[in-house]
Amino acid sequence: MPEIFINYRTGDGDHLAATLDEALGHRFGADTVFRDGRSIRPGSEYPHELLSELRKSSVLLVVIGPDWVTAPRLRDPDDWVRREILEAHACRIPIIPILGDPSVTWLRREELPQEISWLAELQSLRYAPYTSTTDLARIGDELADRIKSLTDTQRPSPTPDPAVGTHNSVSGGNQGTLAQGRDFSGDIAGTIYKNNTGPFHTGTGDQHTHHHTNSPRFSGDGGTFVAGDNHGGIRHTFRRDERHRGGEDEQR
Repeated sequence: MPEIFINYRTGDGDHLAATLDEALGHRFGADTVFRDGRSIRPGSEYPHELLSELRKSSVLLVVIGPDWVTAPRLRDPDDWVRREILEAHACRIPIIPILGDPSVTWLRREELPQEISWLAELQSLRYAPYTSTTDLARIGDELADRIKSLTDTQRPSPTPDPAVGTHNSVSGGNQGTLAQGRDFSGDIAGTIYKNNTGPFHTGTGDQHTHHHTNSPRFSGDGGTFVAGDNHGGIRHTFRRDERHRGGEDEQR
């Protein structure tokens, strides 16, 4: 559904209207922008399509060319540029004038038809060919801030804080270095653990793996528990301290 409705006068702003249509369509998606020359399909009822899409829009961009204010048709009640502006105003749709020529410094109430003289009190945005990139970005930023439903392809999503969701709890007489992380890259001096997918235990003492009600408990030296498939076997070698062995030999 179109969110951005572009209002312009043929021969005095249609080039800028096409530029806005292309730039905003590229940034937010072509379906979010309505410009009659592109959006109304052949055979459609022109007045109905214009008013129907306008009433569903979130903002009206009014393209102001160098001859826009002095155009005789702007004084005609049947003029579509004028009708679209009045319809948006009646529907409380936000209206943003886009000053599309360096000669247009601002709008003046006394120069406008009385019915739309309030247009001069609205804050406008400017577009100039020599600052087109900056001006188009500013117009797009304003629309992105105003219309929260737009998907903005030019603003990266916030990077999530890697610390969020990580909780550590250590109790007991822990000594040495403790490291916890989801992924490890590179090596850590000392013992290295990589790609672990379950609990593991190093050092002395008992281990109790909280997996289910029949969880195994390990005590003593060299306890090993294997759950699931084992391919290749497991081998353990335990050696007593050489000094302790010598003491035993001397006692014999």
